[in-house]
Amino acid sequence: MSKQLVILAGKKAMQIIEQRGLRPEMVKVVVGAAGGPKWLVLHGLDRAIFGAWLKERTEPLFLLGSSIGAWRFAAVAQKNPTEALERFRSAYTEQHFQPNPTPAEIALEGARILGTLLGPAGTGEILNHPFLRLSLVAARCRWPVASDNRVLLSLGLMDAILYNAVHRSALKLFFERTFFYDPRETPPFLGSSELPGRAVPLSEKNLHQALLASASIPLLMTGVKNIPEAPKGVYRDGGVIDYHFDLPFMGSDGDSERVVLYPHYLDRVIPGWFDKPLPWRKPHASNMDRVILVSPSREFIERLPYKKIPDRNDFTLFKGRDDERIAYWNAVIEASKGLGEEFLELVETGRILKSMQPICEPA
Repeated sequence: MSKQLVILAGKKAMQIIEQRGLRPEMVKVVVGAAGGPKWLVLHGLDRAIFGAWLKERTEPLFLLGSSIGAWRFAAVAQKNPTEALERFRSAYTEQHFQPNPTPAEIALEGARILGTLLGPAGTGEILNHPFLRLSLVAARCRWPVASDNRVLLSLGLMDAILYNAVHRSALKLFFERTFFYDPRETPPFLGSSELPGRAVPLSEKNLHQALLASASIPLLMTGVKNIPEAPKGVYRDGGVIDYHFDLPFMGSDGDSERVVLYPHYLDRVIPGWFDKPLPWRKPHASNMDRVILVSPSREFIERLPYKKIPDRNDFTLFKGRDDERIAYWNAVIEASKGLGEEFLELVETGRILKSMQPICEPA
């Protein structure tokens, strides 16, 4: 059994790995969740998967991310993924804010991080990557959640929370899921779901703003208005709808030997941001059937400083003590190298099958 990683798999994914092991060419989709600083615990996995395990691949591989997951994938889809991930890590951990920053100030800091992540050549490298095909999700807002007026936005979000508790499909009254995708190949997950969305091709004109919109947290950051080549409107964090995703990742793909790889900071999948307090809200079993979810184990987390992975509450916990927060985050990043090393060992030796457990309690 793995000591640092938890490997969960859908029924079909387990059957495939039992017969063939797990090789890079078997992965068709890689998924990246929203979650703010939680992504830092995945830094070592991202380096191992994209900097080593997948580097010889030639066939198109679809990346699907929302919020910080989209930013991770914008890094790995550049010509030198390890270098881009390091730029991203450095810019992200070094965030500094004055007391009580405004949404505009937080958005400005996000733009700084994204600019460093992309660098001067990142946009072109992503859109012309030889095999990676980036897709990201942002939420196009309807009134009143389109407003940056704090009162109106808060009231709209409260309504969205209540409607979502009744049925997840009610989110379409407040948000329109918008896929921004690499147009060179159509991603398999653009098909139907209970929250149908709109698809917008990525280009040099809209990539930066689409990425910024995908991570624009309501109330904390201002929305992104009128993204080029997309329907007019205000766009916010894709995690509002797709926090961890509950989608038919493989679409109607008839290739029964392909799987979905999901490096994740949790050992469970929460469909949307508003579903976090709803224990009954689980992903559909059919959507998880070919998913392989890789996450840090409880034993690994217990060995971290503060016995937890980073999260957005750290900005409050370490308020006025940024150096301590940065030291803590860097310690987690350093420890995450072990996750990447263990993943490579499991797939290269075939021991990943012995470490797998079924994904439990899907809807």
